[in-house]
Formats: sequence, C-alpha cells, structure tokens
Amino acid sequence: MLIKVLLLLGVAAVVAVGLRPPSGARHLALRRIAIAGFAALAVLSVLFPDAWNAAARIVGVGRGTDLLLYGTIVVFLLYMVTTYRRFRAMETQITLLARRVAIDEARMVGEVEVAGVDEPGGTEGGATPTRAADHGD
Repeated sequence: MLIKVLLLLGVAAVVAVGLRPPSGARHLALRRIAIAGFAALAVLSVLFPDAWNAAARIVGVGRGTDLLLYGTIVVFLLYMVTTYRRFRAMETQITLLARRVAIDEARMVGEVEVAGVDEPGGTEGGATPTRAADHGD
C-alpha cells in the first residue's frame, strides 16, 4: 500500500513541476541537487545492492528490481515534462527571432509597413500598394 502512495505522490510532483513556470536560478539549483542525489543513489546501489530488496519490502513491493522500475518510470515522466517545457521555450525563442530577422530584412529592402505607417519612399500620391490578401485571393 505504501508504494502506491509513494508512486501517486511522485506522479503528482511531476505534474506540479510541469504546471509551474520555470524559476531560473532556483530551477537550475534543484536540477543540480537532483543530479547529485541520483549519482549518490547509483553509487550506493552498486555498493549495497541488497538495500533495494530491503527498501522494496518496506514499501510493499516484492523485489528491489521492481522498485527500481517504478522509480525509473516516475523519473522518466519528470524528464519528459522538463524536456517538453525546454523545447517549447526554444520554439518560442526561435519564432520570435525568425520574426525579428524577417522584419529587419524587409526594412532593409524597404518593403514593410510598420504599425500601419508607410516607409519613406513608398508609392506616389500616398496610395498604398494592394496585396492579394487584401482582396481575399
């Protein structure tokens, strides 16, 4: 029964991490602490492999390997959530950069209207050029 509670708490923690906004330096510090903790756990696992069996019996799982599998699933879910958030942030940055480059290049060519104001050197008589999008084509 204890393992079910622990696994549900682990999944809830993954969901909470996925829903909260990134916090910069604090987020990086937590990631480093988690990596150090996992490294220490790996070393202890190599030195004391029977400890997993004892821990499994304490939380109500038959074998230590099953306990490791359950833990790996929760850690993998956490990895998926954090990787998705990082990729979404990078996609947003790339989109903003691509828009900025497109606007800058168009300004250099002189073919852009910014905020509804014609660039100097436009058409004669103040008329604005027509575009296919204006006509619904």
